[in-house]
Amino acid sequence: MNFEHLRALAAIVDEGTFEAAADLLGISPSAVSQRIRALEKSVGQVVVRRSVPCTPTDAGSILLRMSRQVQVLEAETWESLGHGVSSRAVTPLAVNADSLATWFVDVLHEASTWAETTLDLHVEDQDHSSQLLRRGDVLGAITSDPTPVNGCRAERLGYMRYLPVATPGLRKRFTAGSGVDWQRMPMLQFNAKDNLQQLQLKARGVQHAPPTHVIPSSEAFLAALRAGLGWGMIPELQLGTDLADGSLAVLKERGHHDVALYWQTWTLDSPRLDRVTKAIRKASRHQLRGTHQDN
Repeated sequence: MNFEHLRALAAIVDEGTFEAAADLLGISPSAVSQRIRALEKSVGQVVVRRSVPCTPTDAGSILLRMSRQVQVLEAETWESLGHGVSSRAVTPLAVNADSLATWFVDVLHEASTWAETTLDLHVEDQDHSSQLLRRGDVLGAITSDPTPVNGCRAERLGYMRYLPVATPGLRKRFTAGSGVDWQRMPMLQFNAKDNLQQLQLKARGVQHAPPTHVIPSSEAFLAALRAGLGWGMIPELQLGTDLADGSLAVLKERGHHDVALYWQTWTLDSPRLDRVTKAIRKASRHQLRGTHQDN
């Protein structure tokens, strides 16, 4: 299988169009098309959906994973041969937004010392990030899925604890004799994939969602909580002194929800991936619950 054909496939998926892939590779769009046609002829299947943006077919996803692996191994081979300047490689990873806003920052500090590695972080919900591994978009993912994707290994990192909180003023406005009026109190939601609030409501016996504000940013979500816009489930790691100084209050004792996190990455013998894994283990050990720091 021709590596240049695989490189063209990765460029198309990353850039979204044949024209943009051609600019990245420094060749003409017709040359990119020729490489993809040759790749499709060699495997006997269509590998790219000619849409905007272009996406890989199931067969293309398998080849895309191979292309990513080849790129990593190629960069490390150049490094081993003493061509360090030419060995800089992009390392695409999937991270959920709440991890990126909290404990994963320690990984970024570690990565700042990796002169030959460039991170390409894909922000995706932990319940869906393993799909990026299956498609070949990333080399590794922070995920809530404990079952390894085919060709990958998975290890448990620990868990993030989420707490139901609101400002004391909002809680007071929607508290009656029987407790918090979950049916009427405005609610925050990160995005359509965020079901943590719905799980809390279900546990409280609420059948219909209250007025809901969608805030698709971890930092803005916390700011909206502090502003009293609504209540929401927030990572304990993100709260800082908010509970201690009375800026926010927990709405329900023992109403927390723990989300187990796993690190999934390819079973590839790669110093780069090993270094990423080591940094993730270290950061999770220091900050996530349920690791051996708690024992």
